[in-house]
Amino acid sequence: MALSGMRGLSVFISDIRNCQNKEQERLRVDKELGNIRTRFKNEKASTPYEKKKYVWKILYIYMLGYDVDFGHMEAVSLISAPKYPEKQVGYIVTSCLLNENHDFLRLAINTVRNDIIGRNETFQCLALTLVGNIGGREFAESLAPDVQKLLITSSCRPLVRKKAALCLLRLYRKNPDVMNVDGWSDRMAQLLDERDLGVLTSSMSLLVALLSNNHEAYWSCLPKCVKVLERLARNQDVPQEYTYYGIPSPWLQVKTMRALQYFPTVEDPNTKRSLFEVLQRILMGTDVVKNVNKNNASHAVLFEALALVMHLDAEKEMMSQCVALLGKFIAVREPNIRYLGLENMTRMLMVTDVQDIIKRHQAQIITSLKDPDISIRRRALDLLYGMCDVSNAKEIVEEILQYLSSADFAMREELSLKAAILAEKFAPDLSWYVDVILQLIDKAGDFVSDDIWFRVVQFVTNNEDLQTYAALKVREYVDKPAIHETMVKLSAYILGEYSHLLARRPGCSPKEIFGIIHEKLPTVSTSTIPILLSTYAKILMHTQPPDPELQNQILAVFGKYGSCIDAEIQQRAVEYRALSRKGAALMDILAEMPKFPERQSALIRKAEDSEADTAEQSAIKLRAAQQQTSNALVVTDQRPANGTPSVGQLSLVKVPSVSNVDQNTAEQGVTQANGALTVVDPQPPSTPSADLLGDLLGPLTIEGLPSATVQPEPNLASGLEGGWNAAADALAIAPVEEQSNIVQPIGEIAERFHALCLKDSGVLYEDRYIQIGIKAEWRAQHGQLVLFLGNKNIAPLISVQALILPPSHLKMELSVVPETIPPRAQVQCPLEVINLRPSRDIAVLDFSYKFGTHVVNPKLRLPAVLNKFLQPIQVSPEEFFPQWRSLSGPPLKLQEVVRGVRPMPLVEMANLFNSFRLTVCPGLDPNPNNMVASTTNYSENTRAMLCLVSRFKKFVYCAFVFKAISVFYGEPHDGN
Repeated sequence: MALSGMRGLSVFISDIRNCQNKEQERLRVDKELGNIRTRFKNEKASTPYEKKKYVWKILYIYMLGYDVDFGHMEAVSLISAPKYPEKQVGYIVTSCLLNENHDFLRLAINTVRNDIIGRNETFQCLALTLVGNIGGREFAESLAPDVQKLLITSSCRPLVRKKAALCLLRLYRKNPDVMNVDGWSDRMAQLLDERDLGVLTSSMSLLVALLSNNHEAYWSCLPKCVKVLERLARNQDVPQEYTYYGIPSPWLQVKTMRALQYFPTVEDPNTKRSLFEVLQRILMGTDVVKNVNKNNASHAVLFEALALVMHLDAEKEMMSQCVALLGKFIAVREPNIRYLGLENMTRMLMVTDVQDIIKRHQAQIITSLKDPDISIRRRALDLLYGMCDVSNAKEIVEEILQYLSSADFAMREELSLKAAILAEKFAPDLSWYVDVILQLIDKAGDFVSDDIWFRVVQFVTNNEDLQTYAALKVREYVDKPAIHETMVKLSAYILGEYSHLLARRPGCSPKEIFGIIHEKLPTVSTSTIPILLSTYAKILMHTQPPDPELQNQILAVFGKYGSCIDAEIQQRAVEYRALSRKGAALMDILAEMPKFPERQSALIRKAEDSEADTAEQSAIKLRAAQQQTSNALVVTDQRPANGTPSVGQLSLVKVPSVSNVDQNTAEQGVTQANGALTVVDPQPPSTPSADLLGDLLGPLTIEGLPSATVQPEPNLASGLEGGWNAAADALAIAPVEEQSNIVQPIGEIAERFHALCLKDSGVLYEDRYIQIGIKAEWRAQHGQLVLFLGNKNIAPLISVQALILPPSHLKMELSVVPETIPPRAQVQCPLEVINLRPSRDIAVLDFSYKFGTHVVNPKLRLPAVLNKFLQPIQVSPEEFFPQWRSLSGPPLKLQEVVRGVRPMPLVEMANLFNSFRLTVCPGLDPNPNNMVASTTNYSENTRAMLCLVSRFKKFVYCAFVFKAISVFYGEPHDGN
């Protein structure tokens, strides 16, 4: 700021500096603001010199932190002054006081444009600087063509052109439409031939922004970028002012390599060879020196080169060289360099065939886990977590458990979560997994979330071989005089369910188990007491023959808490006390917990970083996120590779076909890809993407293991598959329209729909850009669904639209769907469903969105099917048989025989009925080969409607009181 000749401004600044306290400064500022306000009111008496001086004072007051609510108009008016001193003040003060949305800026657009198109280069630089700092959408629409002309005009000085490039970058970010892609691809290639490094650096910044939105239009720039790197690496024609500590223009090198990462590959062999030579030179020429500034510059270039090497999938030799170089960095004393080495080695894990090389540095990484700097410890933990696999899981988990006792409190929760996930994903056997989690809870109970002990309960419940071992281990821990409350919860649950398996062991009788658990009751919080009460009831139920003394002790506890102020505790105590008097009935009511349903681990999703990528981050991170898969112990509901699914997999429990279906509709369904209501691109993605929706199943985070029950024979499975497809293709669905820009879905959409017909949450549709999940609750004729729309990319999805095409029997109302889904974000759209009357028709979701040039419009069947509105009900013989005999035949009573299917055992038939929400009623028919089931169908018009099913040895009959709805599979008919 030039103060020569402005004595009043110099005096004012001196007065401010001489103030003894903040109050004196405020009084002096208020006095000066009042004087300036008076001067501005008498504008005719103000000379250009005075106006310039007062505007300078306003800027100084603003820089001191005081609010300035006037003088903006005077600052803007100085922009149109003919002389440089006044114009300079106008531009500087306007840039500082106003933002892009200020109304006064509109008054300056024409003046700024006149300065840009004028021949005075000084005025051009002032105008470009203003627009580059605060230019908004209106500036972009008005000035972009003039700025583009300045940039490509070779007669302009480099100073003006580099400012024009940065100004155009600002305008492009505010309104990408100002850049015509077709016209600018060749011009950008020409700009990369520029000899002036200032113009070249500014143009490279503009190119990076253009490539982040559309790299396909700028393929001609790729060889030019490689030539720029060659020029810099060989230090050819690089002026001294662009050399920083002997490094030729490190900023330009970084930007050029960042631009190259937006291109998926380098196809030309000569260009590729030249690029790898440059990268090799950078890797070989970088080392740690004592000069901090040189280290910073050389490391910025090096780490960007590493990112480019990973992006291009260089040969293994170069990858090994990169890892070896990073290994040197994580061993130096300088903490900043160690941090960068650990961070970039973590990124190297995204590349295939490198993990084994990184394992060579495992000892040094474990040493970094004990570094005094917590940021380095966090990076070391992330690296250990990423490099862990079956071969080194035990060693890494044991190191984490050992470090857990001395770790900072800020890290213990993260350490606990990652140790639990590693133990789950890479456990050689489940007993080791249980040991690890018990140690984890014992050492860091305050930092172990409920999700972790939920997970252990789920594994133990779903694996019979593990139940005795788990009960014995928690029995050992619960003997300790002081254990964490989380351990009390876990021990109480497992011992309540499986302590009877230890009854013959010393110290494990029901009375002794009750005693050691009851000792913990005074030390636990209110939320744990209900679990202990349930454990007592389970112990009482398992005690055979009954122990009167134990029964009296437990009943006394129930009586004590029967008047508790907490409603949950009181209700449990009262109900358990009443149930314990029922004798044998208690066995049925408090039977062993069933196996948990199969679903993906919520712990793994909880550990993932939800931070969204910026538009300029390396494309390797996005690709790695799309390729990441889980190795957890849980098997999700996907088809096995050998095509022989287990009974426990819900996706393979099939809905039977309906007789006399419309063949034309069936043929139409077969023509769709995988039975889905969409046409797909012939280019499939290489690997399935990670699930961005997380656990769609709500707060219950534990999941089921693969069931160990009987697996169906291949012929039976194929028969069920055929019956399912026939039924699905016969559904009333909307027609499919051809699409111009089509994206290949990930997975079979038909399988996803079929699975959701039998469960209430999961993924409905997924492609490379979006994932649509569903979570539903069904009560009588009402359904509440939530659509989870997850954007998997670092760019927003635009023009998002969702339209429900309901059949006549369903009333459906979808909430507002946002037109734009931000990068790496998820939105929820509630959907209300009311069943008006029974029908087999299916609702369709007409969904569309736009990503770049791709317009995707899948039409997806919604799982609001008939069985969702069924409610299982138990009926007595007196209720069942009179109503069954009162139905003479169709349409109230139907029979279906499916030929070509192997006989289905009664157990599998019962499981099939349960999947459709029908309750098997045992004991209604004296013949053990017959099966009777019942349910209730709810709709708005008919309300509750009893549905009866009787499965005899040769047939399955389905009778619906008032109206027949559907039929179910039976055994082959042999003519009897």
